[in-house]
Amino acid sequence: VQLQASGGGLVQAGGSLRLACAASGLSLSFSGYTMGWFRQAPGKEREFVAASSLIGGITYYADSVKGRFTISRDNAKNTAYLEMNSLKPDDMAVYYCAAVWGLPGPVVGRATYRYWGQGTLVTVSS
Repeated sequence: VQLQASGGGLVQAGGSLRLACAASGLSLSFSGYTMGWFRQAPGKEREFVAASSLIGGITYYADSVKGRFTISRDNAKNTAYLEMNSLKPDDMAVYYCAAVWGLPGPVVGRATYRYWGQGTLVTVSS
């Protein structure tokens, strides 16, 4: 499985961006994968941002992005999205998408995910 993240860029505080994560090389249906987004700012640990799992049809968000970010997916296109609104300088990071079949562990845990994309940089200017 390969994940290709895109959509990062430079945006002013208060602005919006939409990230996309396209999956390929799937041997199982995309709909059965839990898709997650993580981010890593310079000097910080990679942290959970959001996830979408069809196990229970649930979406999950970090408290820091609730109400501002929305995760969605288009199973026909094998693509997950992260709509980011009201961006803040604290949101500046490299954003990574991740995937795992089903949900074999905590949705917020990096170790849960088997596949990772290469990351896309989001820069927020104040």
